[in-house]
Amino acid sequence: MSSTLDAPIARPAAEQAAAPRTPTRRRYLMCPPRHFAVVYAINPWMDPSRPVDQALAVAQWTALKEAYQRLGHTVEVIEPQAGLPDMVFAANSGTVVDGRVLGARFRAAERAAEADHYRRWFLEHSFRDVVMPTKINEGEGDFAWTGRVLLAGSGFRTDPDAHAEAQEVLGVPVVSLRLVDPRYYHLDTALFVLDDRPGRQEIAYYPEAFSPGSREVLRRLFPDAVLASPEDAACLGLNGVSDGRNVVLPVEATGLARQLADRGYQPVMVDISELRKSGGGPKCCTLELRG
Repeated sequence: MSSTLDAPIARPAAEQAAAPRTPTRRRYLMCPPRHFAVVYAINPWMDPSRPVDQALAVAQWTALKEAYQRLGHTVEVIEPQAGLPDMVFAANSGTVVDGRVLGARFRAAERAAEADHYRRWFLEHSFRDVVMPTKINEGEGDFAWTGRVLLAGSGFRTDPDAHAEAQEVLGVPVVSLRLVDPRYYHLDTALFVLDDRPGRQEIAYYPEAFSPGSREVLRRLFPDAVLASPEDAACLGLNGVSDGRNVVLPVEATGLARQLADRGYQPVMVDISELRKSGGGPKCCTLELRG
């Protein structure tokens, strides 16, 4: 399992910004929040005493789905299941690279049943290379494919041993990163990939969410990464989705949006405040189906 590479992944920021940004069409899996609620607390964002407007959550999710479709992306939808209020967070259901699927195994008992519903969806939709994990991993919540390496988070949810399992199942090099701030309990709350094309890999992240050693690894691999402010991290601004040009962000992440626009990206702002009551944002609702 890789922990570092010999050379930086991305080109310098000035060269990146000068090159035209071109989107690539993506295929996503989403789950409508028809059963969304906050009835338990498994992360610091969740407070069952705060009222949840379920109709508003559905409206915000629908607007997110329609934003992807307007950008030319394909959105597949899985049927939500009663009793699984967090099933809306499809990113946690697995990791798909080149058509290979590593399923999820959740740490919290409240979410455990989601894994098999998603497993069946993969098999029913022509994904034949589907492996369910033996170690706890929460899918793209803690795995981020950069196009060259799989960045893998641990510290709160996914087991460190799951990183080696992901490398074996998906056949890609894995770089382990340790999260240290419980507010950023998944990797996708503190980091996301802006561009995954060869020679143009670029990420954005919040350094304070990571251990000192992990920060140094990210600095070496991505010396010109976009670094988010505490304010943008605090609204889950790093829970974004990019197609290489268009970057879908929470509407509150204005500073991050300005940084991305300066580099030639096109921010697409969405309101997903209701789902944030469960610690989710655009990426949490979105699993990318690669290959």
